[in-house]
Amino acid sequence: MLDRVKPIEFELERTIGAPIEQVFARLVDIEGHNDWMAEAGSMLKHTRQTSPGEPGVGTTFVDETTQGTMPGEIVEMTAPHTVVFHWWDRSKSGTLKFEGWPSYRLEPAGDNETRVRHRGKLISYGLWRLGTPIWRRFAVKERTITVDALKASFERTPTL
Repeated sequence: MLDRVKPIEFELERTIGAPIEQVFARLVDIEGHNDWMAEAGSMLKHTRQTSPGEPGVGTTFVDETTQGTMPGEIVEMTAPHTVVFHWWDRSKSGTLKFEGWPSYRLEPAGDNETRVRHRGKLISYGLWRLGTPIWRRFAVKERTITVDALKASFERTPTL
């Protein structure tokens, strides 16, 4: 039965009062997440880019969260429309517990507005699959905090 548990998948949508290029730039600026996610109520405490250069496919990062440290990377990026992150969490023995793919699809939505379609996908492994209903609620809550913090960051920071 555990082998038949499907991934947790959901989509959120927000319209942000900023041009698409600015919204995209904020999303791919990994260390900049520390500015707009701080104090948002997220499990994210701090993030840092661990590979050199401008963000692109293959850029790596580490998220320090209330649940521990989780590595990740950018697995898809087409400026200024798409960015897909991939992160994973392993037990102390190295066994994969969770993988997540938060993705953002952006499109212009009028003068200086951007529609953000955020898709969350989470897979739990092994005995962690037993908690799928709980992980779904947790994932939706966490990703809602994220997209709301992104939107709020433009409401309090004037666009240029």
